[in-house]
Amino acid sequence: MRIYALLLLLAAPAFAQAETPAAKGKTELTWYGHAAFVVKAPGGTTLAIDPFINNPANKDPTAIEKIARLDYILISHGHFDHVGDTLLLQKKTGAKIVASFELGSQLVAAGLPKEAAGFDTLANAGGVLKLTDEVTVALVPAVHSSGFRAAEDGPLLYAGAPVGFVIQIKGGPTLYHTGDTAWFGDMRHIGDRFHPDVLLACIGGHFTMDPKDAALAARDTGARTVVPMHFGTFPVLTGKPDELARELIAAHARGKMLQLQVGETHSF
Repeated sequence: MRIYALLLLLAAPAFAQAETPAAKGKTELTWYGHAAFVVKAPGGTTLAIDPFINNPANKDPTAIEKIARLDYILISHGHFDHVGDTLLLQKKTGAKIVASFELGSQLVAAGLPKEAAGFDTLANAGGVLKLTDEVTVALVPAVHSSGFRAAEDGPLLYAGAPVGFVIQIKGGPTLYHTGDTAWFGDMRHIGDRFHPDVLLACIGGHFTMDPKDAALAARDTGARTVVPMHFGTFPVLTGKPDELARELIAAHARGKMLQLQVGETHSF
């Protein structure tokens, strides 16, 4: 599978709130455990990615309360540990959903307001969405699966193809959140096309890349900083950051590992 021309899609203006800029001139990245991050751009645009905030690794019961603003929620695929607290956070903040068309449709059926998941922000791999003047998000392939279950005892429904996200911030870094994926050869194309500065890489194994393959992803994308995610949350996710650090050296990857603690914010 090759990724060819990427279409430029213009998104509607972000949910109107008084902007609270990040640290002057900096982009803030906060990890909430598993694959859940919040990104705040210098101008105030705020994104949540795969917001499984109440995950087993996050011991702060007030974490969701502390997320006061979101303009967009990016969901890589339909599994419970990535959709996570989307409905609660969307209701709280009025954020719009960036996801595959099918997953967005399933979320609407589960109670998400229709206006939060429209043609301006639902897309598929190859789509590039200009969300605001300072933030553009490209959807790229991921090698995984995607099913959505609206209720714990409900059927597992088709939720489109899984994706990763390349987040380009004007005057700031380009971040590549891999979503859940295996390593695949076209990560080199993603590197050539977008030149990510920061790679948010799953390393747990079993369902996703392990540290060895995450190091190959880092090598192929050329990212300078590699943040491990999706490890240790559940027993089968056995990959560890210290293994990633060793594998980055073995793979002759350009990037250095940045290990965040759950709840930690780092500025770029």
